[in-house]
Amino acid sequence: VQLQASGGGLVQPGDSLRLTCAASGFTLDDYAIGWFRQAPGKEREGVGCIGSRDAVPGYADSVNGRFTISKDKAKNLLYLQMNSLKLEDTAVYFCGRGCGEPDYWGQGTQVTVSS
Repeated sequence: VQLQASGGGLVQPGDSLRLTCAASGFTLDDYAIGWFRQAPGKEREGVGCIGSRDAVPGYADSVNGRFTISKDKAKNLLYLQMNSLKLEDTAVYFCGRGCGEPDYWGQGTQVTVSS
């Protein structure tokens, strides 16, 4: 089982970015998959999560209305569309299998929002 997050980068406030979580060794749609982030000096926090099959995603209050989780079932990919990025969104973003305590984590991707 592997997960790999990608798509991070350096953007300005108000910009958009789309992260991708590539899953291998299991069918992504069979599991809940979460997006998490960890900012410097802070604990890892949940950003959002989508359950198996056609579950509706849930989001942290801090990103609700700006971030959207979606799946490409055919490609076994999960996306995190991030719009209206803020300075405080700067963090390393991870995907994990599970919403609360993931049993597998992917390597993170750095998102830096800076003016």
